Amino acid sequence: MPAETHFDVLVIGAGLSGIGAAWHLQHLCPDRSYAILESRAAMGGTWDLFRYPGIRSDSDMYTLGYRFRPWRDAKAIADGPAIKRYIEETAREHGIDQKIRYGHRVVRAEWSSAEALWKVEAEHDGARVRFTSGFLYTCTGYYDYGAGYTPEYSGRERYRGRFVHPQHWPEDLDYAGKRVVVIGSGATAVTLVPAMTTGAGAAAHVTMLQRSPTYVAEQPSKDAIADALRRVLPAGAAYAIARWKNVLRSMFYFFLARGAPAVFTRGVLKKARLALGPDFDVDKHFTPRYKPWDERLCIIPDGDLFTAIREKRASVVTDEIESLTETGIRLKSGGHLAADVIVSATGLTLKIVGGMALVVDGKPVEMPRTMTYMGFMYSGVPNLASAFGYTNASWTLKCDLIAEHVCRLLNHMKEHGYVQCTPVRDLSVSEEPVLNFTSGYVQRALPSLPTQGTRSPWRVHQNYLKDLLAFRHGRVDKPSLEFRRRS
Repeated sequence: MPAETHFDVLVIGAGLSGIGAAWHLQHLCPDRSYAILESRAAMGGTWDLFRYPGIRSDSDMYTLGYRFRPWRDAKAIADGPAIKRYIEETAREHGIDQKIRYGHRVVRAEWSSAEALWKVEAEHDGARVRFTSGFLYTCTGYYDYGAGYTPEYSGRERYRGRFVHPQHWPEDLDYAGKRVVVIGSGATAVTLVPAMTTGAGAAAHVTMLQRSPTYVAEQPSKDAIADALRRVLPAGAAYAIARWKNVLRSMFYFFLARGAPAVFTRGVLKKARLALGPDFDVDKHFTPRYKPWDERLCIIPDGDLFTAIREKRASVVTDEIESLTETGIRLKSGGHLAADVIVSATGLTLKIVGGMALVVDGKPVEMPRTMTYMGFMYSGVPNLASAFGYTNASWTLKCDLIAEHVCRLLNHMKEHGYVQCTPVRDLSVSEEPVLNFTSGYVQRALPSLPTQGTRSPWRVHQNYLKDLLAFRHGRVDKPSLEFRRRS
C-alpha cells in the first residue's frame, strides 16, 4: 500500500465517470496529484456491480462512451461486460489503473477553511484510513450500491421459490426450464425478460408483471451509419461524427416527446403494434398513463422484448400484487401467477456523494438544504464537485463536460492563487426539485436531495448544447462563486 495520503485532488469512485475524470485531470491538469478511492475490489462501477442476464446499456455507446476514446465494438447498444472492458482498457492505456486504491469506502469528509483541506476518512480492511486533499471530486453515481429498492410484499415469508433483486444477482441461480415472474417495467425488467427466455439455460416462460406500462421503443443494436463511417474515415473522425449524430437524434426525440407528446406517443405505439401483432392489447400493456419523458424511455435493442412476447416465450400482465403465496403471486384482480423464481426489478435507492457524511468547518452538511450549482457543485460546500449525468440522454455526455469544467476551475484557481471556491446561494432564486421525473425511485428520494434553482447557474439544464456552451466555453469565475486565497 502506498504511503502517500495527501493529493491535490481525490476522486471517489472508479466507474465510468471516475475513470473519465482521471483522464481529464491527467491531460488538463498534469501538474496536479490525484488518487482514486474505490469501495469495490474492481473498477467499472455499475458495470462491475450488475451481473443479471442481459445486462446492457440503455444508451448508445457513441454517446455513453468517452469523447476522447472511440467506441470500436460492433454493437452500439452494448452488454455490460463489453462496457466494463472499455473502462478497463481506457484506464490501462493511460496509466489510470495505477492511481486506484481498491477497497476504500469513503465514509466521511470534513473541510477545513483554515487549512484549505478536505480531511477524508475511508474504511479499508476493517480499519479507518485518512487522506487529505485540496479538492474532492465524487464520481459515485446516483444510487446505493449496497441495496436496491424492494417493496414490502405481503406474504413474502410464505413464498417457497427463489426471490431475487437484480442488483444482487445470485451466481447459483438456475432458472432453466422454470417459470419466472419479473416484477417491474423499467430498463432492468425489459432487459431481463428477453434475456431469460433465450439460450441453453432459458426459462420455461417469463412473465413481466407491471403495475402500469412504460414507454418502450425499439432501437437497432448496431449503428449502420457509424459502421459505414468507420469504413471510410479514421476512427477518431468517424466516432466524432457518429457521436454528434446520436446526440442530435436523442435531442430531437426528447423535444418531440415534450413538445408534441401525442405525435411521439403515436409513433412509439405504432411500432409496438406492428411488432406485437393485431391480437396483442398494446393499449393495456404498453400505453403509459404519464406523458413521454416524465419517466425515462426504455430502449429495447432490435425489439427483443417484443419478439419474446410474440413468440410466446414471454408475456406481460398489467395488474397489482395482492400478496405472495407459497407458489407465486396473488393479483388484486383475483388471478394468480405461478412462479418458481420471482425477480423484483423494482428500481434503485438514490444516494448521492456515495452516502458519505460531509462536514464544512465543523458543521454537518444537510444536502436537502443545499442548491446545486450548474448541476455539479453544492451551495456552501467548498472545493467539491460531483459527476452527475443526464436523465434524458447518455450519462457520460454531461460527466465529460463536468470533468473538463472542473479542470478549468482548478487551473483558474491555481493561476490566481485561490485555495477555496464555494458556490454562494442567491437567495432571490426560488427552489425546485432537482429532478422532475415522476418515477418512484426519484419521488422517494427527493426529500434527501439538493434542490435546483429557477435560473442559471442554479438551474440544471437537461440539454447538451446549452451545457456545452456553459461548461466548455462559459466563464469559470461566475459571480455565484466565492474564491478565497490562503490567509
